[in-house]
Amino acid sequence: MWEGRFIVAKKQGRWEYVARARGIRAAVILAVQDGHVLLVEQYRVPLGCRCLELPAGLIGDETEGEDALESAARELEEETGWRPAQVESLGEFYSSPGMVSESFTLVRASGLTRVSDGGGVEGEGITPHRVPLSGLTDFIAERRAAGVAMDVKLMMLLGPHLLG
Repeated sequence: MWEGRFIVAKKQGRWEYVARARGIRAAVILAVQDGHVLLVEQYRVPLGCRCLELPAGLIGDETEGEDALESAARELEEETGWRPAQVESLGEFYSSPGMVSESFTLVRASGLTRVSDGGGVEGEGITPHRVPLSGLTDFIAERRAAGVAMDVKLMMLLGPHLLG
């Protein structure tokens, strides 16, 4: 139906959906250490506001042939300023399978060492957050009250609180 540099609008029968162009994939990073989790906040054009998210990035967008684990380690350091000693795949997941064919590899990062302030590459405007898990629900409520959108993947961190 339509194709841009990063996305493709497709139609199969009556079903319309969006896919990533050129087989581009993503890695999402779960980085928890010493009772803290690393999150990022950045402006998202489709939402028209800032969004609180797990660190993430496109696989191989910087180096052709880069795999999910290499991309995850690079993106975590760029976005948050923390370098992982180990990264492991927790599997492939789909974010909104009724509308988007995109999947992401969930990666757990461990052995974290702070090496910079983070913030992403030029123009990304990323604000990294190191949040105590014990204060996560309050932190999310504060950011939400400030008009920040919440990525659905944060629900994995809130699971125990949501279940009662």
